[in-house]
Amino acid sequence: MKIIVQGLGKMGYQIVQKLCEDHHQVIAINRSLEPLQKVQQLGATITQDKKQAIELFNQPDPIILWMMLPAEIVDQQINQWNQLLPKNSLIIDGGNSDYRQTIQRAKMVESLGHSLVDVGTSGGVHGYKNGFSMMIGANQPTNFQLIEPIIISLAKPTGGYKYFGQNGTGHFVKMTHNAIEYGMMESLAEGYNLLKNGPFKNINLKDAAEVWQHHSVITSWLNSLCLEILTENPELNDIEGFVHESGEAKWALETAKKINLPMPVIQKSFDIRLASQKGEINFATKLLAAMRNKFGGHNLNE
Repeated sequence: MKIIVQGLGKMGYQIVQKLCEDHHQVIAINRSLEPLQKVQQLGATITQDKKQAIELFNQPDPIILWMMLPAEIVDQQINQWNQLLPKNSLIIDGGNSDYRQTIQRAKMVESLGHSLVDVGTSGGVHGYKNGFSMMIGANQPTNFQLIEPIIISLAKPTGGYKYFGQNGTGHFVKMTHNAIEYGMMESLAEGYNLLKNGPFKNINLKDAAEVWQHHSVITSWLNSLCLEILTENPELNDIEGFVHESGEAKWALETAKKINLPMPVIQKSFDIRLASQKGEINFATKLLAAMRNKFGGHNLNE
């Protein structure tokens, strides 16, 4: 299939790489030139201009555009594309957008004769190797079916995907996934902090992580990342302990509050991240920051 991909960050680059390797025709558009030059070597056609990207698509089938962008600029970019795209184009928002805004964007896009599909995309910097996990929402199931060959390529070799229903459901499921992630990460970080600062001063944290990875109840990818971290840097030296929050847990908590649904664990994990940004740091918050770096490539001290 032919597709335009906008945004060549850590995950966007891998998306282009996987699609090119699976023989899709990719037109990559990005603000900065260096990532474009890299994906050009993979076989992608490159441009920095939206109008040119549309001209390069150059076929009668509906234009398919995958946006892999920060949530705060999605509206601006969709508005710009809407002025240029021919009728019946399909826009995919593969980033971490607020599902409530996705619902409104879908209505606006449809009023202009286009379609929107939300694809909550998980896998971080390991998505290229493992395959992405994708949660999909679209008002018209036929729009999901149209892009399914692309989704199948991105899920290879061991990723997965599901269509959940109307627009917003894909981002809603991904938002909930990320909120759960906050709680799981916090629990692991607190546990290792207890091992580190509890009554026994000679417990090897790496050994605990390793034995826990052998079919214990908490065996997990996140714990395997803790094992890597504690093997490489047992004292978590040069990690400040500032833990960023990217929005999804906040949106989940807002949604839960609106329907009077308690989420005390996720609320506490969210509050701890906010507190770390004000200087309340410890071994646990350092481990949280290190986990974010391991799975998402996020800066350790931002």
